[in-house]
Amino acid sequence: MKILLDECVDQKLRLAFGKHDCQTAMYARLAGLKNGALLAAAEAANFEVLITVDQEIPYQQNLDGRRISILILCAATNRLADLTLLVAAALDALDSIEPGQVIRLS
Repeated sequence: MKILLDECVDQKLRLAFGKHDCQTAMYARLAGLKNGALLAAAEAANFEVLITVDQEIPYQQNLDGRRISILILCAATNRLADLTLLVAAALDALDSIEPGQVIRLS
């Protein structure tokens, strides 16, 4: 699965998704894009999932008809140590996530 890590996620987290093609927004040259522009560019680059900590995206963007899905990590903080605690659940969610779907993990 092709995964995009949002800029607000520690880039080292990508290493936890080893069996997937997981890229940071900076590496994918999508840094600086926000919300709708980021989703459109990610879809154009064939990303299937956006992993973010931004809990507002589903309220700000209409995901109907989108090919990309969103996985929101809701940890105690955005620090790598806290986000790492959600990796096992994230990997499980990736097995069943559907296009346009939003899954929140906490």
